[in-house]
Amino acid sequence: MDDDILEQYRLEAAAAMEVEAQRRIAESTDVEMDEQLRNTSLLNLDDLVPALLARLGQVRAALDGHGGGITVTTSEKREDGLYLVLDLTGACLSCGAAPGTLQGVKNDLENDDEIAKVSFCSSLLDTFDELGREFILAHGQVDFV
Repeated sequence: MDDDILEQYRLEAAAAMEVEAQRRIAESTDVEMDEQLRNTSLLNLDDLVPALLARLGQVRAALDGHGGGITVTTSEKREDGLYLVLDLTGACLSCGAAPGTLQGVKNDLENDDEIAKVSFCSSLLDTFDELGREFILAHGQVDFV
């Protein structure tokens, strides 16, 4: 019984967070442009960042709301899709939530059919203190190159 109640609360909280994230994203972005970018092949774009941001879910609300962003360090087209190496920018570099942000960015982008793999620039590791670096390497479920 307790597990059922916990699961119900978890689902309700997740739904509320999704609604709030979408509201925040809609307030700070051009929704029509984002839709157009989501429907545009990444393979035909010179500047990937706006299209990548448009493909992010809840993590975009955190990026936008906290003064952060992403840059593309390298992009390689292969048979099975794009291989991206990304970097965080702005306030995201010193945020304690950065491991979760990295994982959210990776998960959201790898759900796109045109993206085969997302890794992150190893220089990001230098922005974490020792404990943060150890944590993200052990539990972050992201790759650094």
